[in-house]
This record gives sequence, structure tokens and C-alpha cells, in this order.
Amino acid sequence: MPLPVVVAVDPESPAARAGLAPGDEIVSIAGQVPRDIIEYRLLTDDADPTIELRRGGLERAITVDKAAGETIGIEVSSALFDQVRTCDNHCEFCFIYQLPKGLRPSLYVKDDDYRLSFLFGNFTTLTRFTEADLERVIDEGLAPLYVSIHATDPDLRTRMLRNRRGATSLRWLRALLDAGVEVHGQIVVCPGVNDGEAFVETLTGLLDEYPELATCAAVPLGISKFSTEPALRSHTRKEAAFVVDAVHAAQEHFLAATGRRVIYAADEYYVLAGRPFPDAHGYDDFSQHENGIGMAARFVEEWDGRLAPTDHDGFFQSVDATEFEAYRGPRTAGSVSFLPRRSAPVTVLTGTYGAEVIRPLLARDGRSDVEVRVVENQYFGGNIGVAGLLTGEDVAAAIKDDAPGRRYLLPDACLSNGRFLDGVALSDLPAAIEVVAADGAALRQALRVAS
Repeated sequence: MPLPVVVAVDPESPAARAGLAPGDEIVSIAGQVPRDIIEYRLLTDDADPTIELRRGGLERAITVDKAAGETIGIEVSSALFDQVRTCDNHCEFCFIYQLPKGLRPSLYVKDDDYRLSFLFGNFTTLTRFTEADLERVIDEGLAPLYVSIHATDPDLRTRMLRNRRGATSLRWLRALLDAGVEVHGQIVVCPGVNDGEAFVETLTGLLDEYPELATCAAVPLGISKFSTEPALRSHTRKEAAFVVDAVHAAQEHFLAATGRRVIYAADEYYVLAGRPFPDAHGYDDFSQHENGIGMAARFVEEWDGRLAPTDHDGFFQSVDATEFEAYRGPRTAGSVSFLPRRSAPVTVLTGTYGAEVIRPLLARDGRSDVEVRVVENQYFGGNIGVAGLLTGEDVAAAIKDDAPGRRYLLPDACLSNGRFLDGVALSDLPAAIEVVAADGAALRQALRVAS
């Protein structure tokens, strides 16, 4: 099993006083080999932990003088120290199967690990979940968790996951809810598969069988031009409207039975159906904001100053580890300084769906001086229209013919460690780009510089 490596030490921390240093490999803590950052946190939370470490090929033990509950002050190299539990489903709609060749290898990791669900908000199907996993989740309070449901009908779920355990693995969802674990669900709605009446049956099944769910998101199938599944297709306008109507009807049933809405439709559905976005109160606490649920409503609230922006780096918990490379890293490679040039024309670069939110706000506020330019996603193609999947190649193509002197604003959601998904860095673009946090308040503040 690979050992966690110390990558940074807080100079004012107990770890620094004890002499730990970057490059140290942690062999064990209090005689126990931690499997992941969760166990690491529990072990280092105790008073005066003894850390067995390896430095320069030699092993030594260091006792760290600290109080129970005091942060030890070490940042380690990864979130999981043992092997990632990979996914053995073969869902035809899985986006990893739709990635082109040549991206960084970490993007092709297909996990089904409940620990990454807790740490990063990744959705797990529970097909590799075990009794021991359930015991650990309960004993260590590993919540919330995020579960891909897709269908409550056992046969349909098996067909969608292409895994016979799909028919039985939702028993673990029932067990988690029985134990009081907070769980958020997801339904990827695929036209001709689990939409229409099958979708209504799934919503009914959620209320009948899993009413304790904290939330559940209905999200549309994403298709790239690299998909090899001939049956996959995008929703029609009528199908999108059906999903929206079914969700709203189900919300009324959930409210009557549980006092909570529980089920929400992704923002994309309202765009596809030509329907207005619900108001912010229709999303309750925005628990699935990063899953595209209520992003538009929250953006408007932030723009108008009625809601303070929050950090939306997925569902990350606070862990003393570098961001798990296989998923997401910090969105920018450091702060980006704005260059106020009041006379410069301003262009906001975003995806198809982002433009649907930003343009009405600018029009309402009389900002005819600001252009919103949709960056067409030629790289992935298909129906991909979210800003988070924009690539450097497409951004470069969108601005390469402009005259110099324009001011460009780009949401940080499409960056990880300062790079786009295709590996292009900001410095590789044909013009300087100002990166703005993907919230309404940040964009409005950036535009004040141009007013």
C-alpha cells in the first residue's frame, strides 16, 4: 500500500515543533496504518500521537506534543492511501466512457468508493458496498454520502448499470437511511430508458421506499461526440418539460408527506424546456448546487446581494490533504489580479447554459456595454453546454480573431490547478484572461471595474 507523504507542514504547528518535514513518509500512527485521510484524521486527533515515519530510507518514531482535538498541522499527498475502489458497472451513459484520448490519466479513473463520496461528493452506486463499509460509515459518522439511484425498479436499474448487483444494491441505501445517515441521491434521466412513466415510477418509489433521503437530483444525460452508444440521445423539449412537471408534482407529494421537497430538477431542464427557473426558495438549502441544482437561482441571489457567496468546490469536506488528483484540484493557480481599464470593452466568456442566466441580469441592470459570448464546446461536442467543461482549445478559438484591448472574464469552474481539462494553461491563450469565481457577487464586482 502506498504511504502518505507529507507535502507541507504549518511552521507554527505541533508537527513543526516535533520536527516533521515535507518528504516524510508516514508508516503508521499510534501503531496503526491508516487506509485513508479519514483514519489519518481520527488518529492524529488524539493527544500526543506517535508517528512512525520514513525519511531518507530510514525509519524513526516521533511523538507529537499536542492536545486532543488540536490540529497537527500536516498536509499529506492524497485522500486515499490504499487502492481506490473502482467501479465495476458499465453504464452506457457514463461520461468517462465518452472522454477523448489524450487527457491526463487521472480523469479516466472510474471509482465507486464510498469514501470519495464522503470526502468529495462523488456519487456511488453502492454495488461494491459491504457490511464492513456500512459498519464503518455508522461508527465513524461518515456523512453525508451521495448515491446514484437512476431507477427504483430492480430490473431497470440492473439494465442501466449493466451489473446484476444493480437489482439488490439499493438495500444498502435502505440500511444507511435506517441508521440515520444523511444521503443525497441522483437520477441521470436517459431518454427512452428511465424517462417518461419509468421516471414517474422512480419518483413514486423514492417516496414509498426512501422518504428519508435528504435530497435527490434529476439530471439530464450528457452526451459527447465520443460516445459509442447509438441508443443515447438528448432530450427533446417535450421530454424536458415532462421531467420538470413530474418533479414539481413529486415535490408536492414529498412536501405533504415529509415537509421537504426532496426531488429537484437540474437547471438544464428548465433551459431545455423553455421554462423559467424557480425562485431561490424552491431549492431550500441548495444542497446539490454543484450538481447543477439551483445554480441559476443562487447566482441571481448572489448578484443581487441577497445571498453571500459560498465556496462551491464540489462537496469537499475539510481534510488535511492535497486535493485528490483524480477528481478536482484548486480552480486557479493563485489569485488573478484585475487590471481596471474603464475604456476597455468587456466580454464574459461562458457556456451555453451560463449565458441563459447572465444575459437577463445584464439586460435588467442596463449593462448593454457587456458582451456575453458563448464558447461553443467543439472539444466534447454533443449536448455539452456547461461552463465547467469548457476547454482551453475552445476558449482560444472563441477569442483569437478579436482586436487587442478587450477585457475577458472567465468563470473559474472550468479550471483545475490553473489548467483546462485539455491541459491548456491560461498563459497559452491568445489574450489575457481574468478568472472570476463562479458566483453572482464575484462577476458583479468584476463588472463594476468596467462601469
